[in-house]
Amino acid sequence: METTLAAAEGLSGRITVPGDKSVSHRAVMLGALADGETCIKGFLAGEDCLSTISCFEALGISISRNENSVIVQGKGLSGLQKPEKTLDAGNSGTTMRLMSGILAGQSFSCRIDGDASLRTRPMDRVIAPLALMGAQFASNKAPLEITGTRLHGIRYSLPVPSAQVKSAILLASLFADGETVIEEPIPSRDHTELMLRACGAGIERRGNHIYCHSAKRLNPFVAKVPGDISSAAFFIAAALITPGSSIQIENVGVNPTRTGILEAFRAMGADIDVINLRSEAGEPVGDILAKHSKLVGTEISGNIIPRMIDEVPVFAVAALAAKGKTVIKDAQELKVKEVNRIDALAKQLSKLGAHVEERPDGLIIEGGHPLTGAVVESGGDHRMAMSLAIASLIAKGETVIKDSGCVDISFPGFFDCLERVKRHAL
Repeated sequence: METTLAAAEGLSGRITVPGDKSVSHRAVMLGALADGETCIKGFLAGEDCLSTISCFEALGISISRNENSVIVQGKGLSGLQKPEKTLDAGNSGTTMRLMSGILAGQSFSCRIDGDASLRTRPMDRVIAPLALMGAQFASNKAPLEITGTRLHGIRYSLPVPSAQVKSAILLASLFADGETVIEEPIPSRDHTELMLRACGAGIERRGNHIYCHSAKRLNPFVAKVPGDISSAAFFIAAALITPGSSIQIENVGVNPTRTGILEAFRAMGADIDVINLRSEAGEPVGDILAKHSKLVGTEISGNIIPRMIDEVPVFAVAALAAKGKTVIKDAQELKVKEVNRIDALAKQLSKLGAHVEERPDGLIIEGGHPLTGAVVESGGDHRMAMSLAIASLIAKGETVIKDSGCVDISFPGFFDCLERVKRHAL
């Protein structure tokens, strides 16, 4: 699939974005391990999260979906069954990495695989700490052969901030003897900790240390999934860079471990307000109002990067419209996403006329140069496809995005939503 887009003269409207991808994955996983029925409202029905559902169905968990919610019939911590075939994580690194923690502590062996892209992505960072807990893996990349065994608690210092690695260890700790202690160099998204606490698990944070214990049972729960700030970021950026624009994105999760992108945009001079702030099921939620702004270049690095790692591509697009130089550092994690996003951003944005220099851990972007529509490629990466779509809004002429259907991984209906805010501004 390819999509052709033209520049916009202004954007306007109130929109909602799909449910948070991270929360949706974790709600299904913990719902499956809980004793009884868990209801997930606002679930993201994107391809990645559907892969998680498919895997747990193959493990014997009954999961039903309707227009408004997902119902998971949990069978408890010892209720998963040996699958009859290889588990398919599709394109979802979250599914494979987090499920590795769960599968490592089972009483059976199984195999989990993914698509061609997922097979190239590193699993060592998850396998290393799980192996210290006693987990048995026959390979360090997909397909993963996992031999379930009894696990034991460990003390582990994360080499780099990673919510996925942290979550895999936390999930494995449910099946491990003794205490598991995780030290984070920088706090990363904490959805797993919040949800485990809601399920009654023994988990506690003290400073940068997380203490967790094996569990006898998890309580079922009702999860209300907020809108994904990673998806909202595309429309925030769209409003900021397109003259005459004002967009309100409603019901967005604004967990402090995820709001680095708002801080980064504000450092550029962005006009962004979070209104109607409230708490829903333990997660802070608000409506985000973004307006066209005169942006200036800035530098992002260090502690903020783990809190906006998925939003760096669209932040780079906003930098194209900023006056002066923007520097992105300490973002080498982007190299091990669906594509090497540092390389992909440099190459694809340059096709539009952007001045972008690739660095080992990020990018240097000279803003203010006029953009011209061109044929660009997503590489099958959903965040690249959507970032290029936002760049097209300020590119003269037409931009053609190849392999644009991958947006369905995290944001089904993205292009329809973009067209709606264009029409509202007419």
